[in-house]
Amino acid sequence: MFFSGISDEAGQSLTTQIKAHKELGWCYMELRVVDGTNITSVPDDKFEEVCRQLSENGMKVSCFASAIANWARPITCDPQIDIDDLKRAIPRMHRLNTPFIRVMSYPNDPKNPLPENEWRNEAIRRMKVLAKIAEDGGVVMVHENCSGWGGLSAENSNILLGEVNSKALRVVYDTGNPVTYGQDPWEYYKAVFKDIVYVHIKDAKKVNGEDIYTYCGEGDGRVRDIVRDLLANGYDGGFSIEPHLAAIIHTGQKAQSEAALYESYTEYGRRLMKIVEEVKPSSL
Repeated sequence: MFFSGISDEAGQSLTTQIKAHKELGWCYMELRVVDGTNITSVPDDKFEEVCRQLSENGMKVSCFASAIANWARPITCDPQIDIDDLKRAIPRMHRLNTPFIRVMSYPNDPKNPLPENEWRNEAIRRMKVLAKIAEDGGVVMVHENCSGWGGLSAENSNILLGEVNSKALRVVYDTGNPVTYGQDPWEYYKAVFKDIVYVHIKDAKKVNGEDIYTYCGEGDGRVRDIVRDLLANGYDGGFSIEPHLAAIIHTGQKAQSEAALYESYTEYGRRLMKIVEEVKPSSL
């Protein structure tokens, strides 16, 4: 088991992101955005600079948090965008020895929604294409229980993985998302457990219908119970923090200051390590 985190939630620059992880004593990072651009889309020279900085600081990359099929790419968008993203990401993942790339499964288009069955069929069709590219490229897409047809329910997630039927499509379970989507976190977790290979740690509460993100263990995401259950069942993958406290990328909420972003991230990491220490089996 190891700790990681979606590092731009500590700061925009890679230097700041590395500093936060080193302060926590972590050698893994989950890369999403560096200086405002997703790691799958930065120019080649910028990517070379990223590799250099990571190497010089002894940092490893646990996952690419891509924008593939995410909340900003509805089912009506051009599928070539995601194909190009994935093809560009694969050699970069190999360069950094990164096994996983986070994906979602296409939200319906709020302006031009497809009927549910068409949305379902097109999401599965697109994910089959992407999974074949990932499989041929020797990487694994991890599907997050978030925006998209496959994130509507644990049943949908299982249908998606069953229909795609590829070793290159597995699950990254996000502990906070069921709360914000009005789902039961424990029931969702247990239903997709067999396919979980990576975990995002987030927590939240609903207050008068509003999503309020909290430190891990302080919300309704059953973080402590889920971490305990994973470790008791031999989980040896990553716990990757995604605090959503000082900033929330999908809503456009920006941090009041870089210091607030950094401090909330490192404090979140410390609290997760404390939870793990408290709930882990005595044999670990």
